[in-house]
Amino acid sequence: MADADTSPVFQIQRIYLKDLSLEQPNSPQILLEQQQPQVDINLALAAEGVADGTFEVCVTATVTTKVGDRTLFLVEAKQAGIFEIRNLPSDQLQGVVSVVCPQILYPYLRAIVSDVCTRAGFPPILLTEVNFQAMYEAQQAQAAQGDGNGSGLITSAN
Repeated sequence: MADADTSPVFQIQRIYLKDLSLEQPNSPQILLEQQQPQVDINLALAAEGVADGTFEVCVTATVTTKVGDRTLFLVEAKQAGIFEIRNLPSDQLQGVVSVVCPQILYPYLRAIVSDVCTRAGFPPILLTEVNFQAMYEAQQAQAAQGDGNGSGLITSAN
């Protein structure tokens, strides 16, 4: 029987909306525009240790919608979770924090972004599926090439 103190542990402690903002800086005039808006979506991932074996992981989506050079609306949502992760080798820990945790959080983030756009009076923005494993592997490849952006628990992607 495995010793309980050395068995790997992965538990979700809490999932929560950490931050949400909506801006419509040019309304109501821009709402009368008939042009098709341009939508730009940026995604970022951050993680930090909050206690021994406990990590906060945040996935942030920033959606900027413009008509010409004027902003129609801007939504930024940060979905977070607190995860207990213990007794994993450091190389596996980074993978869990960078891949598994964001995969758990991302569906909540997608729903929040879609809902806030709809409640603001716009068609919903549907964030596409994200391959966090591919993002992690690309980050590791960059780190191996020596740019230093891949070590530690803080990552980001566009």
